[in-house]
Amino acid sequence: MVWTSHPVKRLAGAIRAPGDKSCSHRALIFGGLADGESRFTGLLEGDDVLRTGQAMQAMGAMVTRTGHGAWEVTGVGSKGLASPKGVLDFGNSGTGSRLLMGVMAGHDLTASLTGDASLCSRPMNRVLNPLRQMGLKDTAGQDGKLPFTLTGSKTLKAIRYAPPQASAQVKSAVLLAGLNAEGETVVVEAKATRDHTERMLQGFGATLSFKMEPSGAHEIALKGGQRLQGLDAEIPGDPSSAAFLIAAGLLSPQGDVTVEGVMSNPTRSGFYDVADMMGAGLGAEERGEAAGERLIDLHAGYAGLKGIAVPERLVASMIDEFPILAVLAAFATGETQVTGAEELRVKESDRIGAVVAMLRVNGVGVEETEDGFTVQGCAGLVPGGGLVETRHDHRIAMSALVMGTSAQKPVSVDDVSMIDTSYPEFMGHMATLGADIRS
Repeated sequence: MVWTSHPVKRLAGAIRAPGDKSCSHRALIFGGLADGESRFTGLLEGDDVLRTGQAMQAMGAMVTRTGHGAWEVTGVGSKGLASPKGVLDFGNSGTGSRLLMGVMAGHDLTASLTGDASLCSRPMNRVLNPLRQMGLKDTAGQDGKLPFTLTGSKTLKAIRYAPPQASAQVKSAVLLAGLNAEGETVVVEAKATRDHTERMLQGFGATLSFKMEPSGAHEIALKGGQRLQGLDAEIPGDPSSAAFLIAAGLLSPQGDVTVEGVMSNPTRSGFYDVADMMGAGLGAEERGEAAGERLIDLHAGYAGLKGIAVPERLVASMIDEFPILAVLAAFATGETQVTGAEELRVKESDRIGAVVAMLRVNGVGVEETEDGFTVQGCAGLVPGGGLVETRHDHRIAMSALVMGTSAQKPVSVDDVSMIDTSYPEFMGHMATLGADIRS
Protein backbone atom coordinates (compact mmCIF):
# COMPACT_ATOMS: atom_id res chain seq x y z
CA MET A 1 0.00 0.00 0.00
CA VAL A 2 1.28 3.46 -0.94
CA TRP A 3 1.82 5.95 1.89
CA THR A 4 2.40 9.65 1.32
CA SER A 5 4.20 12.24 3.44
CA HIS A 6 2.82 15.76 2.95
CA PRO A 7 4.79 18.99 3.57
CA VAL A 8 4.12 20.68 6.94
CA LYS A 9 5.37 24.00 8.31
CA ARG A 10 6.30 22.85 11.80
CA LEU A 11 7.62 19.68 13.42
CA ALA A 12 8.03 20.03 17.18
CA GLY A 13 7.92 18.00 20.36
CA ALA A 14 9.89 15.67 22.63
CA ILE A 15 10.16 11.93 21.91
CA ARG A 16 11.77 9.19 23.96
CA ALA A 17 14.17 7.33 21.66
CA PRO A 18 13.15 3.72 20.96
CA GLY A 19 15.40 1.04 22.42
CA ASP A 20 18.59 0.40 20.49
CA LYS A 21 18.19 -2.47 18.03
CA SER A 22 21.78 -3.69 18.29
CA CYS A 23 21.67 -3.76 22.10
CA SER A 24 18.22 -5.36 22.15
CA HIS A 25 19.39 -8.29 20.00
CA ARG A 26 22.42 -8.81 22.19
CA ALA A 27 20.46 -8.56 25.43
CA LEU A 28 18.17 -11.44 24.42
CA ILE A 29 21.07 -13.54 23.09
CA PHE A 30 23.42 -13.02 26.05
CA GLY A 31 20.58 -13.36 28.54
CA GLY A 32 19.62 -16.64 26.87
CA LEU A 33 23.17 -17.98 27.22
CA ALA A 34 23.73 -16.83 30.80
CA ASP A 35 23.37 -18.53 34.15
CA GLY A 36 20.25 -17.29 35.94
CA GLU A 37 17.70 -14.65 35.02
CA SER A 38 18.07 -11.33 33.22
CA ARG A 39 15.54 -8.50 33.16
CA PHE A 40 15.49 -5.77 30.53
CA THR A 41 13.50 -2.56 30.18
CA GLY A 42 13.24 -0.34 27.11
CA LEU A 43 13.81 -3.29 24.76
CA LEU A 44 12.98 -2.55 21.12
CA GLU A 45 9.97 -4.67 20.18
CA GLY A 46 10.52 -4.56 16.42
CA ASP A 47 10.10 -7.69 14.32
CA ASP A 48 13.87 -8.21 13.96
CA VAL A 49 14.41 -8.34 17.72
CA LEU A 50 11.33 -10.45 18.41
CA ARG A 51 12.58 -13.08 15.96
CA THR A 52 15.89 -13.23 17.83
CA GLY A 53 13.94 -13.86 21.05
CA GLN A 54 11.90 -16.57 19.34
CA ALA A 55 15.09 -18.25 18.09
CA MET A 56 16.64 -18.24 21.57
CA GLN A 57 13.46 -19.73 23.01
CA ALA A 58 13.39 -22.41 20.31
CA MET A 59 16.90 -23.42 21.41
CA GLY A 60 16.05 -23.69 25.11
CA ALA A 61 16.06 -20.26 26.75
CA MET A 62 12.96 -18.88 28.46
CA VAL A 63 12.01 -15.49 26.98
CA THR A 64 8.99 -13.74 28.49
CA ARG A 65 7.44 -10.30 27.90
CA THR A 66 6.33 -8.76 31.21
CA GLY A 67 5.20 -5.32 29.97
CA HIS A 68 5.82 -2.71 27.29
CA GLY A 69 9.53 -3.02 26.49
CA ALA A 70 10.01 -5.18 29.61
CA TRP A 71 11.35 -8.72 29.21
CA GLU A 72 12.68 -11.53 31.41
CA VAL A 73 15.11 -14.11 30.07
CA THR A 74 16.18 -17.30 31.85
CA GLY A 75 19.39 -18.58 30.30
CA VAL A 76 20.42 -22.12 29.48
CA GLY A 77 23.66 -21.78 31.44
CA SER A 78 25.97 -24.79 31.47
CA LYS A 79 23.56 -27.14 29.68
CA GLY A 80 23.91 -25.04 26.53
CA LEU A 81 21.58 -24.49 23.63
CA ALA A 82 19.70 -27.39 22.04
CA SER A 83 18.65 -28.16 18.47
CA PRO A 84 15.38 -26.36 17.64
CA LYS A 85 12.45 -28.50 16.49
CA GLY A 86 11.55 -26.25 13.57
CA VAL A 87 13.22 -23.92 11.10
CA LEU A 88 14.50 -20.64 12.58
CA ASP A 89 12.97 -17.83 10.47
CA PHE A 90 14.84 -14.54 10.97
CA GLY A 91 12.62 -12.48 8.68
CA ASN A 92 14.62 -9.40 7.66
CA SER A 93 17.17 -9.57 10.47
CA GLY A 94 20.80 -9.64 9.38
CA THR A 95 21.97 -8.91 12.93
CA GLY A 96 20.01 -11.67 14.63
CA SER A 97 20.87 -14.31 12.04
CA ARG A 98 24.58 -13.54 11.85
CA LEU A 99 25.15 -13.20 15.59
CA LEU A 100 23.32 -16.44 16.26
CA MET A 101 25.38 -18.26 13.65
CA GLY A 102 28.38 -17.46 15.84
CA VAL A 103 26.55 -18.58 18.98
CA MET A 104 25.36 -21.83 17.42
CA ALA A 105 28.84 -22.68 16.15
CA GLY A 106 29.99 -23.48 19.70
CA HIS A 107 27.03 -25.63 20.74
CA ASP A 108 26.24 -29.29 20.08
CA LEU A 109 23.20 -28.65 17.89
CA THR A 110 21.86 -28.64 14.37
CA ALA A 111 19.58 -25.85 13.17
CA SER A 112 18.03 -24.79 9.86
CA LEU A 113 17.90 -21.05 9.16
CA THR A 114 15.89 -18.99 6.70
CA GLY A 115 14.59 -15.43 6.25
CA ASP A 116 12.59 -13.21 3.95
CA ALA A 117 13.51 -12.47 0.33
CA SER A 118 15.81 -9.61 1.33
CA LEU A 119 17.72 -11.59 3.97
CA CYS A 120 18.04 -14.61 1.67
CA SER A 121 19.77 -12.39 -0.89
CA ARG A 122 22.41 -11.11 1.54
CA PRO A 123 25.97 -12.55 1.75
CA MET A 124 26.62 -14.88 4.67
CA ASN A 125 30.01 -16.30 3.67
CA ARG A 126 31.66 -13.34 5.40
CA VAL A 127 30.38 -14.88 8.65
CA LEU A 128 30.49 -18.55 7.67
CA ASN A 129 34.11 -18.54 6.46
CA PRO A 130 35.76 -17.77 9.83
CA LEU A 131 33.26 -20.01 11.64
CA ARG A 132 34.16 -22.87 9.29
CA GLN A 133 37.80 -22.35 10.22
CA MET A 134 36.76 -22.81 13.85
CA GLY A 135 34.84 -26.04 13.15
CA LEU A 136 31.31 -25.13 12.11
CA LYS A 137 29.64 -27.39 9.52
CA ASP A 138 26.99 -26.06 7.14
CA THR A 139 24.99 -26.85 4.01
CA ALA A 140 25.28 -23.36 2.51
CA GLY A 141 26.00 -23.30 -1.20
CA GLN A 142 28.93 -21.55 -2.81
CA ASP A 143 27.16 -18.17 -2.56
CA GLY A 144 26.62 -18.69 1.18
CA LYS A 145 23.04 -17.45 1.08
CA LEU A 146 20.10 -18.55 3.21
CA PRO A 147 18.36 -20.94 3.64
CA PHE A 148 20.84 -23.51 4.99
CA THR A 149 21.53 -25.78 7.96
CA LEU A 150 24.29 -25.38 10.56
CA THR A 151 25.85 -28.00 12.83
CA GLY A 152 27.82 -26.68 15.79
CA SER A 153 30.69 -28.29 17.64
CA LYS A 154 31.69 -28.73 21.28
CA THR A 155 35.33 -28.79 20.17
CA LEU A 156 35.44 -25.47 18.35
CA LYS A 157 38.99 -24.12 17.86
CA ALA A 158 39.92 -20.51 18.56
CA ILE A 159 41.33 -18.48 15.67
CA ARG A 160 42.96 -15.14 15.00
CA TYR A 161 40.88 -13.37 12.35
CA ALA A 162 41.10 -10.08 10.47
CA PRO A 163 37.76 -9.43 8.71
CA PRO A 164 38.30 -8.19 5.13
CA GLN A 165 35.33 -5.82 5.54
CA ALA A 166 34.58 -3.50 8.45
CA SER A 167 31.64 -5.38 9.98
CA ALA A 168 30.48 -5.43 13.58
CA GLN A 169 28.33 -8.46 12.77
CA VAL A 170 31.30 -10.52 11.56
CA LYS A 171 33.41 -9.46 14.54
CA SER A 172 30.58 -10.31 16.92
CA ALA A 173 29.87 -13.72 15.37
CA VAL A 174 33.52 -14.74 15.73
CA LEU A 175 33.74 -13.51 19.33
CA LEU A 176 30.50 -15.27 20.27
CA ALA A 177 31.79 -18.50 18.77
CA GLY A 178 34.95 -17.90 20.78
CA LEU A 179 32.99 -18.06 24.04
CA ASN A 180 32.84 -21.85 23.66
CA ALA A 181 36.08 -22.37 21.72
CA GLU A 182 39.30 -23.96 22.92
CA GLY A 183 41.94 -21.25 23.31
CA GLU A 184 41.87 -17.50 22.79
CA THR A 185 39.89 -16.02 19.90
CA VAL A 186 41.30 -12.77 18.50
CA VAL A 187 39.64 -10.39 16.04
CA VAL A 188 41.76 -7.68 14.41
CA GLU A 189 39.87 -4.75 12.90
CA ALA A 190 41.56 -2.35 10.48
CA LYS A 191 38.75 0.12 11.26
CA ALA A 192 36.87 0.10 14.54
CA THR A 193 33.19 -0.90 14.26
CA ARG A 194 30.36 -0.57 16.78
CA ASP A 195 31.45 -2.15 20.06
CA HIS A 196 28.17 -3.18 21.69
CA THR A 197 29.14 -6.86 21.75
CA GLU A 198 32.32 -6.13 23.68
CA ARG A 199 30.60 -3.73 26.11
CA MET A 200 27.64 -6.00 26.78
CA LEU A 201 29.72 -9.18 27.12
CA GLN A 202 31.64 -7.42 29.88
CA GLY A 203 28.34 -6.40 31.45
CA PHE A 204 27.35 -10.08 31.52
CA GLY A 205 30.62 -10.94 33.26
CA ALA A 206 32.94 -11.93 30.42
CA THR A 207 36.57 -10.82 30.29
CA LEU A 208 38.01 -9.39 27.08
CA SER A 209 41.33 -7.70 26.34
CA PHE A 210 42.00 -4.87 23.90
CA LYS A 211 45.15 -3.74 22.16
CA MET A 212 46.02 -1.13 19.54
CA GLU A 213 48.55 -2.41 17.00
CA PRO A 214 51.30 -0.14 15.56
CA SER A 215 49.36 -0.09 12.27
CA GLY A 216 46.39 1.46 14.06
CA ALA A 217 44.36 -1.76 13.90
CA HIS A 218 42.21 -2.70 16.89
CA GLU A 219 42.69 -6.13 18.48
CA ILE A 220 39.98 -7.76 20.62
CA ALA A 221 40.74 -11.03 22.41
CA LEU A 222 38.45 -13.41 24.33
CA LYS A 223 39.39 -16.66 26.06
CA GLY A 224 37.10 -19.62 25.55
CA GLY A 225 35.17 -21.38 28.29
CA GLN A 226 33.81 -18.24 29.93
CA ARG A 227 30.33 -18.25 31.47
CA LEU A 228 27.92 -15.33 31.37
CA GLN A 229 25.89 -14.20 34.37
CA GLY A 230 22.35 -12.83 34.18
CA LEU A 231 21.83 -9.12 34.80
CA ASP A 232 19.19 -6.39 34.97
CA ALA A 233 19.63 -3.57 32.46
CA GLU A 234 17.91 -0.68 30.71
CA ILE A 235 18.36 -0.68 26.93
CA PRO A 236 19.74 2.68 25.71
CA GLY A 237 17.94 4.70 23.02
CA ASP A 238 18.81 3.89 19.41
CA PRO A 239 20.89 6.61 17.69
CA SER A 240 20.05 5.17 14.26
CA SER A 241 16.29 5.51 14.84
CA ALA A 242 16.71 8.90 16.52
CA ALA A 243 18.47 10.14 13.37
CA PHE A 244 15.16 10.26 11.48
CA LEU A 245 13.52 12.47 14.11
CA ILE A 246 16.57 14.73 14.36
CA ALA A 247 16.70 15.09 10.57
CA ALA A 248 13.00 15.99 10.52
CA GLY A 249 13.68 18.77 13.05
CA LEU A 250 16.66 20.10 11.08
CA LEU A 251 14.66 20.32 7.84
CA SER A 252 11.39 21.69 9.22
CA PRO A 253 10.99 25.48 8.66
CA GLN A 254 9.90 25.76 12.31
CA GLY A 255 11.67 22.71 13.69
CA ASP A 256 11.92 22.20 17.46
CA VAL A 257 12.53 18.50 18.10
CA THR A 258 14.05 16.83 21.17
CA VAL A 259 14.90 13.13 21.30
CA GLU A 260 15.52 11.86 24.83
CA GLY A 261 17.79 9.09 26.09
CA VAL A 262 19.89 8.59 22.94
CA MET A 263 22.97 6.39 23.22
CA SER A 264 26.17 8.42 22.73
CA ASN A 265 28.83 5.99 21.58
CA PRO A 266 31.77 7.01 19.34
CA THR A 267 31.26 3.92 17.17
CA ARG A 268 27.67 5.06 16.41
CA SER A 269 27.93 8.87 16.34
CA GLY A 270 29.05 9.45 12.75
CA PHE A 271 25.70 10.78 11.50
CA TYR A 272 25.56 13.42 14.22
CA ASP A 273 29.20 14.40 13.68
CA VAL A 274 28.58 14.85 9.95
CA ALA A 275 25.31 16.74 10.52
CA ASP A 276 27.19 19.20 12.73
CA MET A 277 29.89 19.56 10.05
CA MET A 278 27.05 20.52 7.67
CA GLY A 279 25.86 23.21 10.09
CA ALA A 280 23.21 21.41 12.15
CA GLY A 281 24.24 22.96 15.47
CA LEU A 282 22.72 20.11 17.47
CA GLY A 283 22.19 20.59 21.19
CA ALA A 284 23.08 17.78 23.61
CA GLU A 285 22.41 17.33 27.33
CA GLU A 286 23.76 14.57 29.57
CA ARG A 287 21.14 12.02 30.60
CA GLY A 288 23.12 9.40 32.54
CA GLU A 289 23.97 5.81 31.58
CA ALA A 290 22.23 2.58 30.58
CA ALA A 291 23.83 -0.85 30.07
CA GLY A 292 27.28 0.73 30.19
CA GLU A 293 26.42 3.29 27.50
CA ARG A 294 26.35 7.08 27.89
CA LEU A 295 22.92 8.67 27.28
CA ILE A 296 22.14 12.17 26.01
CA ASP A 297 19.09 14.23 25.05
CA LEU A 298 19.45 15.69 21.55
CA HIS A 299 17.77 18.84 20.23
CA ALA A 300 17.37 19.90 16.59
CA GLY A 301 15.88 23.05 15.10
CA TYR A 302 15.85 24.32 11.53
CA ALA A 303 19.34 24.67 10.09
CA GLY A 304 20.54 25.90 6.73
CA LEU A 305 22.83 23.01 5.88
CA LYS A 306 25.89 23.06 3.63
CA GLY A 307 27.21 20.15 1.58
CA ILE A 308 30.52 18.52 2.56
CA ALA A 309 32.79 15.62 1.64
CA VAL A 310 31.97 13.02 4.30
CA PRO A 311 35.24 11.89 5.97
CA GLU A 312 35.84 8.21 5.25
CA ARG A 313 36.98 7.71 8.85
CA LEU A 314 33.35 8.23 9.92
CA VAL A 315 31.75 5.78 7.47
CA ALA A 316 31.77 2.74 9.79
CA SER A 317 30.18 4.76 12.61
CA MET A 318 27.22 5.83 10.44
CA ILE A 319 26.77 2.90 8.06
CA ASP A 320 23.03 2.65 8.82
CA GLU A 321 22.37 6.39 8.54
CA PHE A 322 23.42 7.09 4.94
CA PRO A 323 19.85 7.09 3.57
CA ILE A 324 18.76 9.85 5.97
CA LEU A 325 22.09 11.67 5.50
CA ALA A 326 21.30 11.70 1.76
CA VAL A 327 18.03 13.47 2.58
CA LEU A 328 19.93 16.14 4.54
CA ALA A 329 22.31 16.48 1.59
CA ALA A 330 19.35 16.98 -0.76
CA PHE A 331 18.17 19.99 1.27
CA ALA A 332 21.68 21.41 1.75
CA THR A 333 23.41 24.09 -0.28
CA GLY A 334 26.23 22.75 -2.42
CA GLU A 335 27.62 19.28 -3.01
CA THR A 336 27.81 16.37 -0.58
CA GLN A 337 30.17 13.52 -1.47
CA VAL A 338 30.17 10.03 0.08
CA THR A 339 33.07 7.64 -0.60
CA GLY A 340 34.37 4.47 1.06
CA ALA A 341 30.85 3.17 1.75
CA GLU A 342 30.81 0.05 -0.46
CA GLU A 343 29.34 -1.91 2.49
CA LEU A 344 26.03 -0.21 1.63
CA ARG A 345 25.77 -2.51 -1.39
CA VAL A 346 24.99 -5.49 0.86
CA LYS A 347 22.58 -4.05 3.43
CA GLU A 348 18.81 -4.73 3.43
CA SER A 349 18.93 -3.46 -0.14
CA ASP A 350 21.72 -2.18 -2.37
CA ARG A 351 21.49 1.04 -0.40
CA ILE A 352 23.64 3.06 -2.78
CA GLY A 353 21.32 2.25 -5.66
CA ALA A 354 18.23 2.70 -3.50
CA VAL A 355 19.38 6.10 -2.17
CA VAL A 356 20.18 7.36 -5.67
CA ALA A 357 16.78 6.24 -6.97
CA MET A 358 14.99 7.84 -3.98
CA LEU A 359 16.60 11.21 -4.64
CA ARG A 360 16.27 11.17 -8.42
CA VAL A 361 12.56 10.39 -8.43
CA ASN A 362 12.10 13.47 -6.23
CA GLY A 363 14.01 15.82 -8.49
CA VAL A 364 17.39 15.84 -6.74
CA GLY A 365 20.61 15.68 -8.75
CA VAL A 366 22.73 12.72 -7.65
CA GLU A 367 25.56 10.65 -9.13
CA GLU A 368 26.12 7.01 -8.18
CA THR A 369 29.63 5.64 -7.69
CA GLU A 370 30.86 2.16 -6.79
CA ASP A 371 31.50 3.08 -3.16
CA GLY A 372 29.08 5.96 -2.58
CA PHE A 373 27.27 8.84 -4.21
CA THR A 374 27.44 12.60 -4.79
CA VAL A 375 24.38 14.77 -4.13
CA GLN A 376 23.78 18.23 -5.61
CA GLY A 377 21.90 20.06 -2.86
CA CYS A 378 18.70 21.97 -3.61
CA ALA A 379 19.30 24.74 -1.05
CA GLY A 380 16.17 23.82 0.89
CA LEU A 381 13.92 23.51 -2.16
CA VAL A 382 13.66 19.76 -2.80
CA PRO A 383 10.99 19.32 -5.52
CA GLY A 384 9.46 16.08 -4.17
CA GLY A 385 6.43 14.59 -5.85
CA GLY A 386 7.97 11.15 -6.45
CA LEU A 387 6.98 7.59 -5.59
CA VAL A 388 9.94 5.87 -3.90
CA GLU A 389 10.59 2.17 -4.39
CA THR A 390 11.61 1.07 -0.89
CA ARG A 391 13.09 -2.29 -1.99
CA HIS A 392 12.06 -3.92 1.32
CA ASP A 393 14.41 -1.52 3.15
CA HIS A 394 13.04 0.13 6.30
CA ARG A 395 15.62 2.93 6.28
CA ILE A 396 14.80 3.93 2.70
CA ALA A 397 11.10 4.05 3.61
CA MET A 398 11.62 6.21 6.70
CA SER A 399 14.10 8.51 4.95
CA ALA A 400 11.68 9.18 2.08
CA LEU A 401 8.84 9.94 4.50
CA VAL A 402 11.04 12.42 6.37
CA MET A 403 11.93 14.04 3.05
CA GLY A 404 8.24 14.55 2.31
CA THR A 405 7.66 16.61 5.46
CA SER A 406 9.73 19.51 4.05
CA ALA A 407 9.75 18.99 0.26
CA GLN A 408 7.83 21.24 -2.13
CA LYS A 409 5.43 18.41 -3.03
CA PRO A 410 4.41 15.25 -1.15
CA VAL A 411 6.69 12.20 -1.27
CA SER A 412 5.20 8.71 -1.48
CA VAL A 413 6.61 5.24 -0.75
CA ASP A 414 5.40 1.93 -2.14
CA ASP A 415 5.48 0.04 1.17
CA VAL A 416 5.88 0.78 4.88
CA SER A 417 5.41 -2.70 6.36
CA MET A 418 9.15 -3.30 6.82
CA ILE A 419 9.47 -0.28 9.13
CA ASP A 420 8.21 -2.56 11.91
CA THR A 421 11.46 -4.52 11.73
CA SER A 422 13.41 -1.72 13.41
CA TYR A 423 11.12 1.13 14.48
CA PRO A 424 7.49 0.08 15.01
CA GLU A 425 6.66 3.43 16.68
CA PHE A 426 7.95 5.54 13.77
CA MET A 427 4.56 6.57 12.38
CA GLY A 428 3.23 7.42 15.83
CA HIS A 429 6.32 9.42 16.75
CA MET A 430 6.24 11.38 13.49
CA ALA A 431 2.53 12.13 14.02
CA THR A 432 3.30 13.38 17.55
CA LEU A 433 5.78 15.85 16.05
CA GLY A 434 3.13 17.06 13.60
CA ALA A 435 3.91 15.11 10.43
CA ASP A 436 1.13 14.43 7.94
CA ILE A 437 1.74 10.88 6.69
CA ARG A 438 -1.22 8.86 5.43
CA SER A 439 -2.18 6.07 3.07
